[in-house]
This record gives sequence, C-alpha cells and structure tokens, in this order.
Amino acid sequence: MSEPLIIYPPGCRRAIFVRRYKRFTVEAILDGEVVGVHTNNTGSMLGLLREGQEIYISPAQNPKRKLKWTLEAVMPLGEMVGVNTSIPNKVLQFAFEAGQLPEAEGYTSLKREAKVGNSRLDGLFTDDSGKLPDLWVECKNVTLVEDDVAYFPDAQTERGRKHLMELMDLASKGDRVALFFFVQRNDGYCFGPANFIDPEYAVLFYKALEAGVECWAYEASLTHKGIGIGRKLPLAACR
Repeated sequence: MSEPLIIYPPGCRRAIFVRRYKRFTVEAILDGEVVGVHTNNTGSMLGLLREGQEIYISPAQNPKRKLKWTLEAVMPLGEMVGVNTSIPNKVLQFAFEAGQLPEAEGYTSLKREAKVGNSRLDGLFTDDSGKLPDLWVECKNVTLVEDDVAYFPDAQTERGRKHLMELMDLASKGDRVALFFFVQRNDGYCFGPANFIDPEYAVLFYKALEAGVECWAYEASLTHKGIGIGRKLPLAACR
C-alpha cells in the first residue's frame, strides 16, 4: 500500500448517516446528536447513502463555516469509499510531484484549472524543453462498482459529455489528452463507462478513445490516515 499523498486533517470522526436533504448537505449522528455535514459530491453516490451507514467526516478548516464537518468517505461493511470530489485533481498533482504518475513522465510542470476555450480542464502538463506536446487532463471521481467493474458516471452527466467533446477537439489539434478516473474504493478490478446509467456518455467515451483520448483509471489507496494512489485498472472488455 502506498504512502498517503493527502493526509486527512486532525480530528476526523466516524458518524452515522441519516439522510441527504440538500444538494450539498447530509445529516449524521455524531455523539448522539444530529449534525449537518457538507458534501461537495453532486453525484447520486448510488448504493452508498443508506440510513444507518457509517461515514467518515473531517472537521471544517474554516472555523467560520456554517457546516462544521465535511463528508470524506462512507464505509459499507467497514471498507472506505471516498466521496470527496476535490480529491482526484489533488492526487493528480501530488502523484506527479512524487513521481508516481508514469503517464506524465518527462513533463516539467502542471497547471491546475487550465483554461481552454470557454471552460477549464483540471490539469495541463507542459514540458519546458518544448519536446513534448501539451497534455490536458480531466479528473473524475469514481465511487460506483458493480460486478467487480468500477463505473463512471453514477448519474446522467451533461458536464461529463461536454468534457469528452472538448478533449476530442484538443486531440484533433495535436495535443495529448487524457481522462484521469480516480476510483476511491478497492473492490473494482477494471474500469468502464456506465452505459446503463448514461448511454450517451458511454458512446462518447469510446469515440474519445478512438480519437486518441487516453484513459487513466487508478485505484485509490485509502486509510483513515489519508489517501494515496494505487494500481492502475485495465479497461473493461465489454462494450
């Protein structure tokens, strides 16, 4: 198991999930009291948010924030599933800096939230020598596993389809482009697009691969201390 690239802040706690009642808020029981917990995950978190489920929460780093806790992971059967969607692009940066991202070997810098057209992508790798093409990367958090396959997305995603179109456009202009799927659980053995949830995304995903978009699907290394990057998952054989 790799050393954590991201360390959880001191004071993280286990709590019991009660309900999700707003887009960015869940309720949990902590020390016998109901508390509000912020979540930045706007996906469905399909199969994870069940009443009575144990969750892992971190204290807010801003003391003035209304919600004093942040949802980091849920723990079905005691195993951690990371649901914080800010993690993948942080891992992209830290793994690159630690030399743990072989796909980015030779590149000398990474710009986060790089602007392209009228939108932004999560990362732009560049090479100061100019020998390598620009490498654009979009990050996605993966929490859904069915029959040993890690799937994305877990809900219809117009934004995700837009990113695929943007990446294909960049590939057609000669840039190098990739999707970084960070699977924040450890029970998937391969990765694939969830055609049973968003068939249009799945079709575009395979078109993107044919257009030269790379797929980097990595399993997270999760502990109560923090998050590291684990093994790379192969692409599922079925289409």
